[in-house]
Amino acid sequence: MKISRIHFILVAGVVAVITASVSCRKINTLTSGGIITFSTDTLKFDTVFTKAGSFTNQILIYNPQNEAVVLSSVVMQNGAASYFHLNIDGLTGNSATNIKIAPHDSIYVFATVNIDPTSATSPFLITDALIATMNGKAFPVPFTAFGQNAHYIIDSALTSPNTTWDNKLPYVIIWTGDTSKPRGLQINPNCTLTIQHGCRIYMHQTANIAVFGQLVASGTQSDSIIFQGDRLDRAYFGYIGYPGEWGGMYFDGSSHGSTMTNTIIKNCGNGALGLAAAAAIYVAYDTLGSITNPQVTLNNCTIENSYAYGIYSYHGTVAATNCNINTTGQQALAILLGGNDLFTNCTFANYGTANVSHAAAGTVAILDYYWDGVTGDPVYFANLNAVLRNCIVYGSLDSEVVFDTSGSPAGTTANLLLDHCLLKMGSVREPFVSRDSCIINQDPLFKNSANGDFTIPANSPAAGAGTNLLSPSNNLAGNSWVGNPKTDIGCY
Repeated sequence: MKISRIHFILVAGVVAVITASVSCRKINTLTSGGIITFSTDTLKFDTVFTKAGSFTNQILIYNPQNEAVVLSSVVMQNGAASYFHLNIDGLTGNSATNIKIAPHDSIYVFATVNIDPTSATSPFLITDALIATMNGKAFPVPFTAFGQNAHYIIDSALTSPNTTWDNKLPYVIIWTGDTSKPRGLQINPNCTLTIQHGCRIYMHQTANIAVFGQLVASGTQSDSIIFQGDRLDRAYFGYIGYPGEWGGMYFDGSSHGSTMTNTIIKNCGNGALGLAAAAAIYVAYDTLGSITNPQVTLNNCTIENSYAYGIYSYHGTVAATNCNINTTGQQALAILLGGNDLFTNCTFANYGTANVSHAAAGTVAILDYYWDGVTGDPVYFANLNAVLRNCIVYGSLDSEVVFDTSGSPAGTTANLLLDHCLLKMGSVREPFVSRDSCIINQDPLFKNSANGDFTIPANSPAAGAGTNLLSPSNNLAGNSWVGNPKTDIGCY
């Protein structure tokens, strides 16, 4: 059907009138009664260290009406004396007036809390309330925060021959960014720091621990020691830890005899050490090179959620037993430029998460060289002597190991023993690798690797497949090896 030009103009005019009437429709404002709602009935903050304050939490104020509403005021009940500090719809301060909310819309209120130091040794409760007033009616929502006093270690070096940290208060280690000072905590040569069981150490951002003397962390099965980031406002971040929340731990080549037992190290590896490689534990070139006197000994320890490496041993000397190293951005274990290392009943596992990629790096790399960062060619070589006994190396890649001595010059020796291990790997033809009763490419059937549960069931190929050992007496779960007819492979 042909439409005349006049008809078209009339139709267009009607449409224009309708559009104009819709676009110019006035949105009414509710001037009496009505309600507002909040995204939570109580805004809760997790433990906040006195002196350090907290990070941000948030709450939304909703307008469920078909009309706009005006909040005549949004204030903290305690006003300027409140421990809580607000940002109300982009306005900084603990009070705001005449805040308009469109129909079926909302505004954000961001909150932080700062708690003054006290001598209290247990958490204490701080409370206040946000009060939004609309049409003469007050709508309150409680705020609560638990405050915890702590020891603060800021750009510090231990110079006392013997220092002990107890478990009465947590320790917060901070580096201010001054490169002329220790990057958090430094244990000087000939000094020993002993950490008692149950102690909690919270690391701030780029802080790290550098050991030139000795570190003795003595956790127990029931009361471990935990090193973690100081981001304790977990409600705001979905109650999860993020890799790279703090730097890591460095053991110098001149330092020997450090031990960590029943210790958890997590959410670190962000490169604050100022070294070429970022790691949860970085072990530098050992000046003695004897496994009988390791730089660091790890017993029943867990290292997890590192932004980069788990353990990075640069011609270092490490002895580890019943340890679980998992979820790392680079290798869970990297032995580079040789060294002397012994790992017994350890589990190395990488599957990747939303925050940790496992697309490029395998789980374990053992090399007798260190490569040039520019050309990628091996340029430094050193002797290698490493043993993995009763260990699991597994993950989501086709092969989770790299064993190599490419181009080693004459006079360099390399020996790697894989004794009763379960490994996910391709064919290994390197003559320096010896295998004894290993299981290759069989799924260990971890109970729930996606949620960090690397225990194995009774029908796992790793169950009962290890070589029997008189030591250690207990595995990572605290179960005894002694008296069992067969030893499982892995840390559990």
